[in-house]
Amino acid sequence: MPWLLMTALVCGLLYAHHRERRAWVWVLKPAAALTFLGAALFWGALSSDYGRVIFAGLVLAAGGDVLLIPRERRLVFLAGIFSFLLGHVGYAIAFGVRGVDALWAGAAFAGLALPAAAALRWLWPHVSPKMKGPVVLYVLVITVMVALAVGAVREAFDWRILAGAVGFYLSDLAVARDRFVKRAMLNRLWGTPLYFFSQLLLAWSAT
Repeated sequence: MPWLLMTALVCGLLYAHHRERRAWVWVLKPAAALTFLGAALFWGALSSDYGRVIFAGLVLAAGGDVLLIPRERRLVFLAGIFSFLLGHVGYAIAFGVRGVDALWAGAAFAGLALPAAAALRWLWPHVSPKMKGPVVLYVLVITVMVALAVGAVREAFDWRILAGAVGFYLSDLAVARDRFVKRAMLNRLWGTPLYFFSQLLLAWSAT
């Protein structure tokens, strides 16, 4: 049921963005966020330490969703980015609670250094001086989060953790492109479904 509901909401959200119906976005985006929060509770996230930390990360991600709806308010945008950043930190902590193979996590971090550097090089000319520091910090945190997800999968053999973490990582690139490089519907077409279904996967991993 959560998967079907999320599919309907994401399709509606994409249509609202395409038609530039801001009022619809204000309804559908929080509804999609509430869907992954509700799914996490339905799947028993609060019954384990891992699940509770994952749920905290989901709450922070949902807060970021709402805060990123207004486009012209810089402070609100920064608050949204900070909320997402803390969400990534929450997921990283959750993976640590679940158990991480340190060797695999370290190797993954080393392997992810190149795409992280490539992402920064791509974004750098488009980012204002005031945003360069936060962007570097954000890329570092999401890289650590994915590396810990690799280590957690090695330890727990749960594909949902890695799929959700990588999906969240990639969806951030769509947000970055839309915000800093080029605003386009294409960013939302692949970034929005990837983001929301990645949150559902992470919520599901708490079962």
